[in-house]
Amino acid sequence: MHVKRGETETADAPLRPGGRSLKAQQSFVTRTALLTVARELFAERGYAQVGTEEIVRAAGVTRGALYHHFKDKADLFAAVYEDVEGALMERIAASAMAAARDPLELLRAGASGFLDACEDPAVQQIALLDAPSVLGWERWREIGMRYGFGLVRGGLQEAMDAGVIERQPLDALAHLLLGAIDEGAMLIARAENPAEVRA
Repeated sequence: MHVKRGETETADAPLRPGGRSLKAQQSFVTRTALLTVARELFAERGYAQVGTEEIVRAAGVTRGALYHHFKDKADLFAAVYEDVEGALMERIAASAMAAARDPLELLRAGASGFLDACEDPAVQQIALLDAPSVLGWERWREIGMRYGFGLVRGGLQEAMDAGVIERQPLDALAHLLLGAIDEGAMLIARAENPAEVRA
């Protein structure tokens, strides 16, 4: 089906290489540009110091494009935070699994990898300093739990199954451990010397 200017593409519109319609590809590119630029600016200066005009200008898109993809600046920030959390958890999981020889070592390596990542100024600014205040504690925790809780819970389950830690209420223990790790991360993020606090 040929799509004329002014018409909208439908599901049966010709697909471009990669299996996406031209409109879907353009939408993906625009959204990715907004997320990339916003992440860089939020990491560098913090949420409060970055305006939407600066974001759209740096991304090379219109203000309308921003509001097509995101309800407002806070919604864009939430998407950036989700990307940061997702990438962080993938990196930590891959690194911990490559380094660990048993489930308890996997838990230690994962916790250590997360605390190491908290020395990164971008992670500190976006995930630990801005996210709780911009999104509110409930939403910040909900997003963080979606990524970290599963990793911690899975590691504890494996450790219990292997007999390296005693069986106990799994979810409660996972919440407790994740809370301790998050508190350590906050100490690192707010420290004058993050490396010293991390050590």
